[in-house]
Amino acid sequence: MANKSSKSLARTNLATLQRTHLTTLSIHAVFILYRLLFRRGSITKYILLSLPSLLIEFYLDKLGRPRYHASGELQSPGEDLAAAGVTEYLWDIVYVTWIVLGLVGILGEWAWWAGLIVPAYAAFLAWGLWKRMNGGSVPGMPMPEGQESAEGKSKRQAKMEGRGGQKVRYR
Repeated sequence: MANKSSKSLARTNLATLQRTHLTTLSIHAVFILYRLLFRRGSITKYILLSLPSLLIEFYLDKLGRPRYHASGELQSPGEDLAAAGVTEYLWDIVYVTWIVLGLVGILGEWAWWAGLIVPAYAAFLAWGLWKRMNGGSVPGMPMPEGQESAEGKSKRQAKMEGRGGQKVRYR
């Protein structure tokens, strides 16, 4: 079977997108109905705090939706929506928005503050990255010249450096 992995990825992406759109539609519909019938609240907060999630969902749809030729043949399976990295963070934002909508429906207007989890986590990651880059201690990268720690050297390492470094013998 030609392009079996592409067809499998296309099926998986399509199922993921359909499930996500249905879940988002359900959560937003229940939230709006609940807010209209039982609790009054700020529609402006709802729009401002739900809009990033909806835009991300639209982007993930454009990114992962399979495309077909007019003949029905698979043209492109779309990007893998289960990929690690930025795609994973985008899904996290969508999930946090769902949770915040549920909390606001149950607890009230003060639960919108729970949406600050996303920018707080992003700031935490950025701070850690900045700290490692300025400190020069990025894991897996050699230390710049002059910043090597003397206390981390063994007697053998110090002795080899005193002789001019490690010599390589060629046969």
